[in-house]
Amino acid sequence: MSLDLSSSTVLVTGANRGFGRHLAQQLVGRGATVYAAARRAESVDLDGVRPMTLDITDADSVDRAAAQARDVTVLINNAGIATGAPLLTGELADVRRDFETNVFGTLGVTRAFAPVIESNGGGAILNVLSVLSWFTLPSLAAYSAAKSAEWSMTNALRIELASRNIRVSGLHVGYMDTDLASGIDDPKSDPAAVAKLTLDQLEAGTAEILADDLSRQVRAGLSGGVAALYPNLA
Repeated sequence: MSLDLSSSTVLVTGANRGFGRHLAQQLVGRGATVYAAARRAESVDLDGVRPMTLDITDADSVDRAAAQARDVTVLINNAGIATGAPLLTGELADVRRDFETNVFGTLGVTRAFAPVIESNGGGAILNVLSVLSWFTLPSLAAYSAAKSAEWSMTNALRIELASRNIRVSGLHVGYMDTDLASGIDDPKSDPAAVAKLTLDQLEAGTAEILADDLSRQVRAGLSGGVAALYPNLA
């Protein structure tokens, strides 16, 4: 099922910077009506958008957003954090923050906006995941675990919402040149290029969007199990 973004009303969470800002900016360029959501609406500095205050970890904030944006037909769950906590030695509070934001925050926004999208005749939801949904680094173990849970949640929502005319897609991408990956020295993709590819694939109806060679390589290795993904442990 294809999607015409030029006639869509899109809510982008975490739209004040990084990848979310690129998505919101390009959506405006495609003719979409865009709610650009952030914890502080005044931090959104894009022309042509409707700034919105939304803290995805605050249920009251989510409810207010859903009451305000009753015309949404596409939800892009982009907001997320990476505390950098390892699982055994990291602060448990940081591990919980990764899950509260990336999993429960994303789910809360989805639960609030699914009825809105359905009431408007259906549409789409995009969850911004990561190649680390499929592969874990010890230094980002809490983030990887949360993104793995978010991937599983994306699959479940895809099944649950199909009968309500809401298509659910997931984006898998490696490191992008944004604040989230500022402390990482590995090669990084241009977030503007990833945003264009993502929106093209969202319009085309792609359920699983793979934005780079790393994501394609890791997904191909899933069938090989531990021996393929972690050869030093096999």
